[in-house]
Amino acid sequence: MAEKSSVKSNKVFWLSLFVFFCALVYVLRSVLMPFVAGIVIGYLLDPIAVRFEKMGMNRSVATILVMILALIILVPAFVLLVNMLDNQITTFIAAVPTYVSRLLKKLEPVLLRLQEDFPSLEADKIKDYLNANMSNNLKILGKIIKSILSGGMAIINLISLLLITPVVAFYMLRDWDSFVAKIDSLLPRKSKKDIEEQAREIDRTLAGFIRGQLSVCVILGSFYALGLYCCGLDLGLMVGFLAGIISFIPYIGSISGFVISICLAFAQFDTWQPFAAVVGVFLVGQFLEGNFLTPKLVGDSVGLHPVWIMFALLAGGVLLGFLGLMIAVPVAAIIGVLIRYAIKKYKKSGLYLG
Repeated sequence: MAEKSSVKSNKVFWLSLFVFFCALVYVLRSVLMPFVAGIVIGYLLDPIAVRFEKMGMNRSVATILVMILALIILVPAFVLLVNMLDNQITTFIAAVPTYVSRLLKKLEPVLLRLQEDFPSLEADKIKDYLNANMSNNLKILGKIIKSILSGGMAIINLISLLLITPVVAFYMLRDWDSFVAKIDSLLPRKSKKDIEEQAREIDRTLAGFIRGQLSVCVILGSFYALGLYCCGLDLGLMVGFLAGIISFIPYIGSISGFVISICLAFAQFDTWQPFAAVVGVFLVGQFLEGNFLTPKLVGDSVGLHPVWIMFALLAGGVLLGFLGLMIAVPVAAIIGVLIRYAIKKYKKSGLYLG
């Protein structure tokens, strides 16, 4: 009886602690971004620091070297990315009237055919309506995106990310083993083996998906961006890179990038060759992703279903905004591992076998 009471009190304690943690994250969601980003960066860079340690370096020296290398690579890439987005959006806003007029010119035979089939339709009015609304809506969309990139709060958040995130990442990277050892010392002795086993499974899943998929996204985004740029597609750099970045959701990135690219090509070009080139870029990208990048960098054993990833992203975005989007996939991976563990326990229990 006393043992059952102890088990029940333990469950209440852990459940209360979990609820408190979730509530704390929700309350502090507006200030957690740089800290979460720093923890993620520290986790991603930890294997490199471990390799330097194996070469005989002190952990602090290895951490400093890794951070310097990361800053040398990431800061110029980030500056180039922001400038590219700004230039592409400016070009897009300026080219909107041209796109719309070309598109309407190509749609004119379709409108005339519709008027022949449905005499009550007035093709000229439809054309004028599309011309006015498409131009205005696309311009407004471009200005909104540009204002988000250059807005006051965006700049403040960017500064906080640039200042706080590297510091958090440095300390997380330097003291990662100490943090793990301290957490390990606090684990309940009776359940320690099971917890460590699940922690290793979570780490394997996160490493396989986050580190591997991040590499796939960057490589694929760079390929799509350069490919569409070489095709001469306006906004090709931006569309291609964004298509690659969101390709961690299977099919969503490639399909959305393909559709947007085809629409832009339809408005921009008058010959079929650019269309074939755009299609070729995405076909080659999908071939590389399916046959080389994903099998080599991610593997087949991470156990994250595409529907589960999409649900996690939607739920995270609704609950916590951009912070939720950032932590959605790691949390989904952790929940997935715990659910598999619970199912395994359930199948060994009397509730299932009886």
